[in-house]
Amino acid sequence: MNETINKTDFAYSQMFLNNEEGFNNYSQSLKIIEKKLTNFLKGNHSPYSGKKPYEIEARLSGLPPASLKGETLEAVADELAEFVINDSINVHSPACIGHLHCPTLIPAVAAEMVIGTLNQSMDSWDQSSAATFVEERLIDWLCSQVGLPEQADGIFTSGGTQSNYMGLLLARDAYCKKFWGVDVQQHGLPVEANKLRILCSEAAHFTVRKSAAQLGLGEQAVITVKTDANHRLSIDELNHQMLLLEKQGLLPFAIVATCGTTDFGSIDPLHELSDAARKNGIWLHVDAAYGGAMILSKDYKDLISGIERADSITVDFHKLFYQPISCGAFLVSDSNSFQYIQHHADYLNPQEDEAEGMVHLVNKSVQTTRRFDALKLWMSLKVVGLETFAEMIDYTCHLAREVAVKIDKEEGFTVLNKAPELNAVVFRYNPEGESEQLVDLLNKQIQQELLKSGRAFLAKTRFEGQVYLKMTLLNPMTRIEHIEDILDEIRVLGEMFKMMEE
Repeated sequence: MNETINKTDFAYSQMFLNNEEGFNNYSQSLKIIEKKLTNFLKGNHSPYSGKKPYEIEARLSGLPPASLKGETLEAVADELAEFVINDSINVHSPACIGHLHCPTLIPAVAAEMVIGTLNQSMDSWDQSSAATFVEERLIDWLCSQVGLPEQADGIFTSGGTQSNYMGLLLARDAYCKKFWGVDVQQHGLPVEANKLRILCSEAAHFTVRKSAAQLGLGEQAVITVKTDANHRLSIDELNHQMLLLEKQGLLPFAIVATCGTTDFGSIDPLHELSDAARKNGIWLHVDAAYGGAMILSKDYKDLISGIERADSITVDFHKLFYQPISCGAFLVSDSNSFQYIQHHADYLNPQEDEAEGMVHLVNKSVQTTRRFDALKLWMSLKVVGLETFAEMIDYTCHLAREVAVKIDKEEGFTVLNKAPELNAVVFRYNPEGESEQLVDLLNKQIQQELLKSGRAFLAKTRFEGQVYLKMTLLNPMTRIEHIEDILDEIRVLGEMFKMMEE
């Protein structure tokens, strides 16, 4: 029996970081993986390999997901490189300008190694110790940068979906407690809850509707407000909708302002929306998943003036803060708002621990087990510095304006947002005299061919039923020369596909 235990112990030893065999294996493993990733990035400036979905699926379907006796890391790494890494989207390519999908900062990537190795669980202090206070310090700093009051607080999240959900959850429960005296956490929703409504722009993120459904209100609880010519929520339309809701006996409990719409990067009028929320005694949640990075900007910080008046805020760091996915935060203007999600368990976060200085972050989160993602941002802010962050963010916004002007001057192109607020440009190849149906088809074909060839990754979207292309210029290494090359490619492909359709 002892002999079996000793053999097993030896087999395990190299898999864990508490002995010499494990330390050596750790060092070698990092070198092996680092080499595979470096080879991919050094030899590949394209955003994608070009393989079609079914081709990748077929290749991977032939690989067993597990081995009985175990394989060497070298063999698995070879397989990883051939079948996964080489067919991944290369977010570091200057021509990868489709989605809100950023290149990652090296200090943040290094932090990921620390996060995975230390494996801190951010739900209770005794599972995270120092990490708890790193996150708390960063939340305090973020609240200060945004301009929130002294009693503000927050928590790191997986991103905008979770943060938007939390904003509407707290808004719903605060309203029920204030107006009906109902503790939703204890007693569930009151019968009047079917009258609750959320107001947001028609360009708001889909997670507003998704959250309403998950909160038991149904998507019908979301009232979308028309946008103006700049794709921002129209205050006149908001006031109109508020009057209609009053006449119908319906109860708006939250306004969601978008600070950086997904397609256009447009920013809703934050001061006016705050005035409307306060006038009507309802919660203002600002979805600044995209535009929240402007708190670090020198040239464009004024764009988000008024965000400091929000009751809650979503910020994503895996967009314009250049952090690895996933990394976001949810901020509230008043820490007491977290009372609506607190729950104490004797085995995790007993109330008496608070008197002894143990901070259990699970009290502010809808997650229990949670990664130490704050470390990525902490290391990035320390190594890169606020001045360089501002330069990178401002450069991408300047570039977007330059790109919009350039495309607008090009014959055979149409730009929808000629003066982008952030760094997204929506346009389409639009040869004169062609039908809308053909132009839609040409733009679809162009987008697909650019990706398949590996020359560029642009997103496609629809506006008023028509197909458009979109450049989301997050990468500070993208230059105007890259854009000029892409426009030349678009023109050549457009002419080729047009001839094929005639």
